[in-house]
Amino acid sequence: MRRGDGGEGAGAAAARLTGLAVTGERGAAGGLTDISLGDGTTVVVKPGEEPGAVRAEAAGLRWLAEAGARVPAVRGLDEDWLLTDRVPAGRPDARAALRLGHELAALHAAGAPAFGAPPPGGPEDAYIGRAPMRNVPGRDWPSWYAEHRVLPYLRRAVDAGTVRPAEAAVVERVCERLPELAGPAEPPARLHGDLWNGNVLWGADGHAWLIDPAAHGGHRETDLAMLHLFGCPHLESVLDGYRRARPLADDWADRVSLHQLFPLLVHTVLFGRGYAVQALDAARTALAR
Repeated sequence: MRRGDGGEGAGAAAARLTGLAVTGERGAAGGLTDISLGDGTTVVVKPGEEPGAVRAEAAGLRWLAEAGARVPAVRGLDEDWLLTDRVPAGRPDARAALRLGHELAALHAAGAPAFGAPPPGGPEDAYIGRAPMRNVPGRDWPSWYAEHRVLPYLRRAVDAGTVRPAEAAVVERVCERLPELAGPAEPPARLHGDLWNGNVLWGADGHAWLIDPAAHGGHRETDLAMLHLFGCPHLESVLDGYRRARPLADDWADRVSLHQLFPLLVHTVLFGRGYAVQALDAARTALAR
């Protein structure tokens, strides 16, 4: 984990980037540090673990905020550190989930210049978690999704021996059939891009906040499928709020496994064989439609 040139710590980075005195420091989950500042505020300090990761995340947060998404404000950054406002944690409830669904619909409707478009100021070579993720614009969703969101991770998994070459054929078949599996054509949506439950922070203010984006232009069903992947509190309320604001295609739920193929392959690359089995199951489910 990087700590800046010369071994600079989180507190020193916060003081340098904000120009404020540090009055307190507390380690938090995931390698983060909560830093109390002289103006009475608290920031979360996150180390940049890969080159360009800080710039990509900061650009994503700002892009989502421009569309009205509830995200922590960026307070400072350089190549090694990202500082954001700390959101006091609360508990999930159905009312907050309903609002989250409405806000996600508005975020997606804000759109993007193209499928794969990076946030303004964000690099093409970005990340989803610790995995590299290229934001390369494409004209249509099926071909872009295959070329830039499914096949790169499948190839890495095969090269690592996590997915066997014979097994890869089922995923390749999904990519071949994507034009018919993709459902009704949709314009590029402004995606959070890594919207699993761990990146939804239920705040003490009664709202759900979005953190750690891998933002890009994509298909809105991808964000919703990722919420399904690892479970989200009050998910039905989230979907209810979403549909009230912006209806989904009648058969959208049939494509959840198709959209989960991307994050499952990312997890296969990062965490191994258990996720490969899930990814192959998702591919078979998508083909069975």
